[in-house]
Amino acid sequence: MITQEGALVPQRSVLENIFLGIESSSAGIASRHAMRKRYSRLLEQMQLDLPAGKLVRSLSLSDRKKVELLRAVARDAQVLVMDEPTAASTTEEAEQLFRIVRGLHERGTTVVYVSHFLAEVLDLADTVTVLRDGKVVRTAPAAEETPERLVAAMLGRTIELTFPQKQEPALDAPVVLSVRDLSRPPAVKGVSFEIRAGEILGLAGLIGSGRSELARAVFGADRRERGELKLLGRVLRLRSPRDAIGGGVVLLPEDRKAQGLLMKRSVADNVALPYFRALSTAGIVSEPRMRRSARSLMERVDIRAAGPLARVSTLSGGNQQKVLFARWLYRPPQVFIADEPTRGVDVGAKRAIYELIHSLAADGMAVLLISSEYEEVLGLAHRVLVMREGEFVAELVGESMTEDALLNAAFGTLETGSER
Repeated sequence: MITQEGALVPQRSVLENIFLGIESSSAGIASRHAMRKRYSRLLEQMQLDLPAGKLVRSLSLSDRKKVELLRAVARDAQVLVMDEPTAASTTEEAEQLFRIVRGLHERGTTVVYVSHFLAEVLDLADTVTVLRDGKVVRTAPAAEETPERLVAAMLGRTIELTFPQKQEPALDAPVVLSVRDLSRPPAVKGVSFEIRAGEILGLAGLIGSGRSELARAVFGADRRERGELKLLGRVLRLRSPRDAIGGGVVLLPEDRKAQGLLMKRSVADNVALPYFRALSTAGIVSEPRMRRSARSLMERVDIRAAGPLARVSTLSGGNQQKVLFARWLYRPPQVFIADEPTRGVDVGAKRAIYELIHSLAADGMAVLLISSEYEEVLGLAHRVLVMREGEFVAELVGESMTEDALLNAAFGTLETGSER
């Protein structure tokens, strides 16, 4: 089974993870040479490229999925269960995975493929089974299904697959965030941009293009080499996320479990985490105040949980993501940075998060939206900046905001949009 959250040993290498428990050995001693030969044959068979000695903890989420896939293939798995395998992948990485899955299928491997990406389900599967509330709703040939039919079966009602109607920011809307010549080598190389009040600025590009690194540098989570940030014309001196939060800039990170949430703590604890001082008297946090605030925010963003004391680990992916939204709405910011806001959430939660992002902009916030789902960026953003190798290579506005233009800019294949 390849799980959604992964089941690897982060402190060990790619090679050690793949052959864990099935090591090549002689007289009880593992033979690294023999395992490297097996690994080379495995890479050739799967047409992948992944350094054998690299520690898993240093890999991207998409590369960790590849390690899990190689581990399953190394065991000659007859049945392979894949849970949201493309949740952290770009379009081209997902296509590479689909090629591998089809190859395994042709060799006789049975694949159970669990995903909220309905188009890829219909493209890959022979048969589709829909579950709702732990029960089978329908099983049918994939050729007979459509995304709309699947959504209706999943939710028990119809839902629009489209995005909320865009509301253009006012022509005289002030510039909320101004970034000039920001660099964090080697990931980000002297980029500049502005976001106005009520605007959703999309940031697109391939994994490794520098999108998340730019977001972290703006938020003060990563030290920048140079660059000036201004909030409503005032220079921001950010040395840490605490400075950013105090200045009105917040970040919803791309990996909610590793970078955003305390999984064993309650919803209330997670929502109130940056605001304990405001909820304290004489240095002691007021539990009743914290629970009241959390309950109010849970209602606002529609978190489905037993209550504010429910552990975050008991919530679905979509509700966990909403906890992060609730955290930053306790004290509404000026700038909301959302990095992969719908990663690993179901269709219903996606729509709710789209509405939430739309409402933040409608309330006058400046929103920086980062997503590997090109349709999501184009559907929500008023304007899109495309990154490649740490730089902005195109700005897409109005009629130039098409998937072809975005992909061509990301890959550097054709003239596209407004070249920067």
